[in-house]
Amino acid sequence: MEVTKPKIKLLATGRKFTAKQMEAKAGELLPKHLANLESVLTVTQGECVLALAGTDHVLRQGDSFIVPPDIVHQIRAVQDLKAVHVMPTGIEFKFFDQ
Repeated sequence: MEVTKPKIKLLATGRKFTAKQMEAKAGELLPKHLANLESVLTVTQGECVLALAGTDHVLRQGDSFIVPPDIVHQIRAVQDLKAVHVMPTGIEFKFFDQ
């Protein structure tokens, strides 16, 4: 399956946290990655599957998930997806080839 970069929109930046909106179309597979700090993903529209540490987590509108640090994960949009990703301002991401 081809990997697609999500559409990202900066919502807010503070001294300690940043909030970004992420969008993907149904069927899109987003890049596999990990981050050095934990973050919060909240689905505001649609549905996705978060593959994390060998387990698939289905997230629907209104669901939130604490993404732990240093664990490879990947999102697949089941329905057109909008989600808010709240993360510490010092977060660093590492992306992996598919």
